[in-house]
Amino acid sequence: MKLTSFEIAGRTSYGLVVEGGLVDLGRRFPEAPTLRDFLAAGFLDRLGPLASSEADISTDDVAFAPVIPNPDKIICVGLNYHDHVVESGRSVTARPVLFARYSGSQVGQGQPLVKPHESDEFDYEGELAVIIGKGGRRIEEAQALRHVAGYACYNDGSVRDWQKHTSQFMPGKTFASTGAFGPWMVTTDEIPDPTRLTLTTRLNGQTVQHTSLDLMITSIPSLIAYCSTILPLVPGDVIVSGTPGGVGSKRTPPLWMRDGDRVEVEISGIGILSNRVTDERRLSGVGKEYPISAVANRSP
Repeated sequence: MKLTSFEIAGRTSYGLVVEGGLVDLGRRFPEAPTLRDFLAAGFLDRLGPLASSEADISTDDVAFAPVIPNPDKIICVGLNYHDHVVESGRSVTARPVLFARYSGSQVGQGQPLVKPHESDEFDYEGELAVIIGKGGRRIEEAQALRHVAGYACYNDGSVRDWQKHTSQFMPGKTFASTGAFGPWMVTTDEIPDPTRLTLTTRLNGQTVQHTSLDLMITSIPSLIAYCSTILPLVPGDVIVSGTPGGVGSKRTPPLWMRDGDRVEVEISGIGILSNRVTDERRLSGVGKEYPISAVANRSP
């Protein structure tokens, strides 16, 4: 099943993706006003009868939000593929490299990725996002996948010159609306083994990253175990599992995202996250830039 968050006519909600559009779960489960609340309430097992329902809403009428618009935590993983470690001139660390993003730094499917006017070094990073469905502390690696609700595409858009201001990543990873999360999460009943998936990032139709997810240095169960040792994971938390080689900053010459570019992150079995890049100087007056259904309903 596919679950997503959206806005329609000034109202925020979340829904189940069905043929022809969305079943409005926010209306059907008023006790759980957000997808995060829905996961926390343990309502995933109530979705079976709704999978064959007719759509309440057309995707043409909604603006997609990040899959989880209000997570308690967004934990990002750096340097989790050998080819990215090599191109970065770094060494593999004994423990995963972690940093945080914030909810205001991300947008949903079809919404503009904003290149800040302070920088011309705006880079793409296609990644797999892991959405926690069952919370826990010090989760055992062998049990970790049981705590996952689903998976989604993520673009960990990076403002590279600000990222290099110091040894800390945060300035380059948290500019407003520089990351994208969507178009939906696919529940684990459809993806029992995420290592079988492949990830492809395209900039203006050109493939710039491609990998099999079984090439991660630190596996998803290991990431969940490690992160949950630091602090409890709760439903709706997001672990963004790292990008493979091919980032724009390490190309010769560098390949930056520019105003008007389209960037896509595709993961087999999940779908395609597609966004236009918009220079912040032009942001005023930007609305729904194109029919979201044009990409939202494309098959993986």
